Amino acid sequence: MKLKKITLENIRSYEHQEINFPEGSTLLSGDIGSGKTSVLLAIEFALFGLQPGQRGSALLRNGKKEGSVKIEFEVDGTEIAIERTLKKGKTISQDYCSISIDGERKELSVTELKGKVLEILSYPSEFAKKQNILYKFTVYTPQEEMKQIILEEPETRLNTLRHIFGIDKYKKVLENVSVIALKLREERRMREGMTANLDQIKFNLLSKENDLEAKQSNVSSIEKELFLKTEKRKKIQEEREEISKKIEQKNKFQSELEKTRLMILNKNETISSNTKTIYSLRSQIKELQEFIFDESMIAKLEQTILINKREKDKLNQRNLEINSRISSLLMKNEDNKKIDKKLSNLEMCPTCLQNVSAVYRANVLNKIHSETVEVNREMEGLEREKGSVEEKLRKIEADISFTERKITDLKILKMKLESLKEKQEHMQEIEKLNSSLEKDIQLLKEHVDILASSILEYGKFENLFQLKQTELDAALREERIADIKVAELKKEIEVFSNQIEELREEIIKTEKIKKQLNYINELENWLSKQFISLISFIEKNVMIKLKVEFSKLFAEWFYALVSDTFNVKLSDDFTPIVENQDYELDYAYLSGGERTAIALAYRLALNQVINSLMSKIKTRDLVILDEPTDGFSEQQLEKMRDVLQQLNVKQLIIVSHEQKIEGFVENVIRFKKISGITQVESSE
Repeated sequence: MKLKKITLENIRSYEHQEINFPEGSTLLSGDIGSGKTSVLLAIEFALFGLQPGQRGSALLRNGKKEGSVKIEFEVDGTEIAIERTLKKGKTISQDYCSISIDGERKELSVTELKGKVLEILSYPSEFAKKQNILYKFTVYTPQEEMKQIILEEPETRLNTLRHIFGIDKYKKVLENVSVIALKLREERRMREGMTANLDQIKFNLLSKENDLEAKQSNVSSIEKELFLKTEKRKKIQEEREEISKKIEQKNKFQSELEKTRLMILNKNETISSNTKTIYSLRSQIKELQEFIFDESMIAKLEQTILINKREKDKLNQRNLEINSRISSLLMKNEDNKKIDKKLSNLEMCPTCLQNVSAVYRANVLNKIHSETVEVNREMEGLEREKGSVEEKLRKIEADISFTERKITDLKILKMKLESLKEKQEHMQEIEKLNSSLEKDIQLLKEHVDILASSILEYGKFENLFQLKQTELDAALREERIADIKVAELKKEIEVFSNQIEELREEIIKTEKIKKQLNYINELENWLSKQFISLISFIEKNVMIKLKVEFSKLFAEWFYALVSDTFNVKLSDDFTPIVENQDYELDYAYLSGGERTAIALAYRLALNQVINSLMSKIKTRDLVILDEPTDGFSEQQLEKMRDVLQQLNVKQLIIVSHEQKIEGFVENVIRFKKISGITQVESSE
């Protein structure tokens, strides 16, 4: 990884500033508080965002609502640019994130961008949910944090280094194994409970199989008993059916007897009806024989009707003439009234246009009045005549209606006289029919006697049928009881068979669980006695190897900074031990320069160890040192030149206010704060 440029907008003491980072060694120079460390914080924020516990107010410039950091760097020839913004609301939070790879820009969430950066830098994926520990201890660690690690409790420091080296996984493996072992013990106890009654299940199976065998032997004898009872029931049922047929025959005779009696009754009723008809016909014949009919009377009456109709036509014609004359006279009266009305007010003749004299008008009106009187007199005469004509019409119509009814009566009488012979013949036929019916009745009575005798003979079978029905009911009950016994026994056999099958399946399942129990016991023993020991042994050897490598590098860097009168090494918990001749020196009683030398040596050794363990990470050629010479003597400052040359990294960034360091590096970037705003200038 090679840093190229960072752009700050409203970040701490910066309003707008671009800073370019050249290759080689670069010093960020300036007074304390001039804004050098702000650049390092901005680089970390651009790469990884705000860290847990870090507040946005620590980065956003006071009084500003928005700020941003854009960093440009190169990884394996790929140009990458990352931009992050801060926005002030109720709190200051990250607002926008984007990444550009070879000019192709994408907007991502905070979590997605951090994952993408870890992927680009080839950091292990498990660091996605951790603080930027790997970045801090391989690239940039504030000096005070390194001193804090040295002064930590041994167990805390050891756990931190485990985390940094990425070997805390062994501890997690041991913790997970403990959890798994606990789960296995729970599974073992559960399966022991599930398999505890295996022998009892097998005993129950044997008992059920014996009971099933006994029931299967009993079912054949009960089925034989059921067969005998069924045969007995069938025989009784057949006998009952034979008796039932006799009873059916008796019922047929009874039905036929009823029908015969009904026929006799119907025939008697017919004879009685016919007798009444004969009596009626005789009366009618006698009455018709006494009546004398004159056919000339119908012709005379018809002639009278014809004369009356002619007279009626004449009267209707006269009535029509009278009505027509009355209508004509009425119209004439209306015309005279209109003329009278016009002449009463007429002053000038409408034809000749001459004045009409009163004498002339009076003469005309008198004439009209005379005509009106004559017309009225004529109309009165016509009305009287009309009334007389209508009275004659009503009388003639009544005579015609009476004569027509009389003709109708005579014609009916004629028809009756003509049917006299038919009545006599019909009466003779009815008398013959009555004679035949009497003979039939005699035969039917004889048949009734025969049927009654047969019914009496078949009557004895009804009592016999009741006895057979009682026997059949008893046989059916016995058969049903036997059938129920067979069904119950078969049901018991089926239940026992199902229970046996369930017990067999339960035994198979329990034996399978027992095999699993054996496997769980073996697995638990292996984890407890072999795997845990193996993991502990591996972790111990890895830590020993790391300690040896770490201690060697720590001593080399320390001797490069401090005189060789001291002897330094690391304890098993990675605590620095400083010895002078034959006694051990406490870290608190060392000089400020010696404490800084220990922290810097620890820092550089840690960097080299991590890079050797994780050789694929892309930040191994970038080192950032923050105030590495704090408290150094002049002699130690001189030795710093050799230390920087031995680092052998492609890009080294040092933050220091020591002027002498400027001669040890290839590039210098100077920082000045004017009126609370940092300004930057670069020089080589």
